[in-house]
Amino acid sequence: MGFDVFNGDADGLTALVQWRLAHPQATTLITGVKRDIALLKQVPTGPEQVTVLDVSMAKNQDALARLLAAGTRVFYADHHQSGPIPDSPLLDAHIHTSANTCTALIIDKLLGGQYREWALVGAYGDNLDRTANALAQQSGIDEQTRARLAQLGHYLNYNSYGASLDDLIMPPAVLYRHLCGFSTPDAFMRAYPDIVMALADAYQSDRAHAQTLTPALGDENAQVYQLPDAAWARRISGMFGNQLANRHPDRAHAVLTPMPGGEWMVSIRAPLNRPTGAAQLAEQFTTGGGRAAAAGINALPPASLSTFTDAFMAYFSAHAD
Repeated sequence: MGFDVFNGDADGLTALVQWRLAHPQATTLITGVKRDIALLKQVPTGPEQVTVLDVSMAKNQDALARLLAAGTRVFYADHHQSGPIPDSPLLDAHIHTSANTCTALIIDKLLGGQYREWALVGAYGDNLDRTANALAQQSGIDEQTRARLAQLGHYLNYNSYGASLDDLIMPPAVLYRHLCGFSTPDAFMRAYPDIVMALADAYQSDRAHAQTLTPALGDENAQVYQLPDAAWARRISGMFGNQLANRHPDRAHAVLTPMPGGEWMVSIRAPLNRPTGAAQLAEQFTTGGGRAAAAGINALPPASLSTFTDAFMAYFSAHAD
């Protein structure tokens, strides 16, 4: 039995949907909320094959080394910072960290665009609207279809944020089981309008709450938002960061959400017009990581809150045009 290990957001979901449509196989799924990325440690020693999608290799180095040492073949596709990539004939790694790509697009390229619309759902969900629109136009996909794909991407990505699975509208593994039987997103949406509507209703409700928020501090170069301690805030935190980035493409944003344990979950968005620095900033903190355009800190201790906000404001003010 093989294992599929994937991030529970739109990018991870649609990357796996594409891969399994092209390479059908019965597997055990390992996933979770978006920030649950140390997933390879959940794979027992001994499987013949493990597929890893949209999960930072840097955060899974020890578990990856254990699997390779035990003779497991690992297919690994991701767009986050990887750290050193093991030199092993058992590892088939496709790591691309450009700010303009995501794992769904990496899989799309490997498959020659076979399931292009699913790749676009992942790209839209990862807030790569410019890249997704260009690829959709190149593929001859009309504007109405693009709008549906973007909407589904937003809903799938929104569903991945939370402190635990209890915060989510639907567990990502359950959602994947509904998605994976359809070669196009439209076919899924026609078959399961109830799922789409449940995600849409919750998304719009949580988004309405977020629209009332104002920044805790900031200037024209960078702003920090602190969300309340509520499940809706944990769910909308990442998509709220994306919306702020799209609305103000020359400004960096940080969205801080209190977690049940007392720490802060941090979403960092570099300016869309200067998509660099987010991961570099996040990696200064123990549980931080991500990519150049968008990164996060899973558990920022309360004592480090002012250290982060000072570093965030200083970094993006220093790198403003």
